Amino acid sequence: MDKHLKVLHVDAASSFYRVERFPVGPFWGPVDLGLHLTGREAGRQGVLNFGTGLLAGSIFPGSNRLIFTGHSPCWGGFYVSAMGGAGLIFDDLGISMVSLHGRAPSPSVLVLNREHGEEVQVQLVPVDAARIWEGGGVYALMDYVFGRWAGEFKQTPRVLAVGPAAAETDFGAIASAPYQDGRTTHADCWAGRGGFGSKLFREHGICAVIYGGTCLDEDFRDRTVADEWFKARYEKQLAAKDFEATTKYRFDPKFNTGGTFGVNYSTLGGRLMAFNYRSVLWGEEQRTALNKRCVTDHYLKQFNEETIAKKQQRTCGEPCAAVCKKLNGKYKKDYEPYQTMGPLCGVFDQRAAERLNHAADSAGFDAISAGGVLGWLMECLHDGLLKPADLGVNALPRWDDADFDIIADSAHNADLGIALIESILERRAELDLSLGARKLARRLSREKSPEIGKRFVCLANARNGWMVPNQYWNAGALSPMPIMGKYYMYYGFDFVPPRELGRLNANRMIQELVIDDLGICRFHRGWAEEMAPEIVERVWGNSARFLEVIKATAGRINSRNVAVFWESERNIDYLVGFLKRKRDTEGDKNPELEKWLKAFEADRHGAALDFWFEVRKGISETLTTLA
Repeated sequence: MDKHLKVLHVDAASSFYRVERFPVGPFWGPVDLGLHLTGREAGRQGVLNFGTGLLAGSIFPGSNRLIFTGHSPCWGGFYVSAMGGAGLIFDDLGISMVSLHGRAPSPSVLVLNREHGEEVQVQLVPVDAARIWEGGGVYALMDYVFGRWAGEFKQTPRVLAVGPAAAETDFGAIASAPYQDGRTTHADCWAGRGGFGSKLFREHGICAVIYGGTCLDEDFRDRTVADEWFKARYEKQLAAKDFEATTKYRFDPKFNTGGTFGVNYSTLGGRLMAFNYRSVLWGEEQRTALNKRCVTDHYLKQFNEETIAKKQQRTCGEPCAAVCKKLNGKYKKDYEPYQTMGPLCGVFDQRAAERLNHAADSAGFDAISAGGVLGWLMECLHDGLLKPADLGVNALPRWDDADFDIIADSAHNADLGIALIESILERRAELDLSLGARKLARRLSREKSPEIGKRFVCLANARNGWMVPNQYWNAGALSPMPIMGKYYMYYGFDFVPPRELGRLNANRMIQELVIDDLGICRFHRGWAEEMAPEIVERVWGNSARFLEVIKATAGRINSRNVAVFWESERNIDYLVGFLKRKRDTEGDKNPELEKWLKAFEADRHGAALDFWFEVRKGISETLTTLA
């Protein structure tokens, strides 16, 4: 196996490019090397890196993630974002990573083709991105780029593209989809979190990348040998263990459903978060009643009947038993986007959620963050903190949970959400999100009402950095980790004292970095976290050095941790509601839990600050020593 990572540096300003080699040992993959390249550019215009792990193209399922790294425009710090399946064709370029520098003078497509000789052929071609977006946003751009350049490739290439959200906001995503028989499939994949679409477009002037090649490098393909490794640990062959590990994402017979949407909503119960998290202020009976009527008996039922029963599912573009892309025609159903642009916005009907999610996806938003922003704006409209004219719309949301018409009110709220998306893209009235939602929240709080900012649930970082949290009602989702919005934190539903929670967060981050740095999908973590060091040892040797680099990378990322204490009152509601539910509904008798609840009753904001800092201490004492 090759003992070097090859990085193709591309200067978008001049079209100059060169290849740089880094030895395996000091560097192992796209995260630790991406951190190095990002740090090397400190003080100059930042770089955007994307590449694959050492196992790309191998027989190991889920090993073809395309990993993006760099300074995130919305988070305000180093970030890691991953896209499923897109690394399989990238591996045919015969390189490990692309590192983008400089800015193209006009919106351009980056063409990377390795069909002849030993070098990747690089072109930067100007296009009228705004005109192409008018035909269907990010999907129109993907189709345009594929149609114009695919004929130059001997094998089917892959396209990365951004939408108008990348031009108008700091949380634009990067989209891609596998092609079949010359047509795009509906199993679109996203590097959503972190706003790297905005970075690609606004900082580098690139609206799309098309890549492919015919390089046949030395990939691990010996299934017999791999089966021996897996049988030694699990008494199962690789395929059997992977099939078991991906049960949730394919079909779980315990719940008679599958995918993140099906399994998460089947197990939600009273943890439902709806109407911009207002539900965390309710009693358990009110939440469970809404969940049963609107989610279990309708939203989830529709999904099970339309998607699971009809087996509408695909992979992200690589051979994989998980078939995690759950579809209904052209609409792909994942839990978190269909949660933030579902119940969080007062939408509990699949038809309405499909329209709202498709509008956000077409615009090229990070869907989770888009839903969090829309839910916040809707609550401000509902409570009269903002008028429709302030946001360039002409309606108020229908958020009466006691008398909620599942179909009609969901449709109305989805229409309002789509109108708000159009306002954001056109910067109507007060809706200028070019510098991010946290910046907007501060301005509106200052100019309109302090209550506006108190309703916006986000993680704050650095000066203007922000991130809508993952949609799991627990304390870990609000942790002051150096990277949030991913699963670099503990997201179990049990109560854990905050100092210990910080340690669990830090150790979770290390485990996630193990698979991210190898480019393995976290849906395969049931074996990948345990087996990754052994695979590294068997194929490249020195797994101890690999783990040492991973831990050092975690420490170095944390050395840049500039998390800011919660700025929103609703964040504290979220935490206190979780703690009260643990005691009052689930009967948790932990004296530490009772101690914290009494502290919140005595001094709500003081206790919140203490809790936050205790989590931070646990993170720091675990990761600082690794830097």
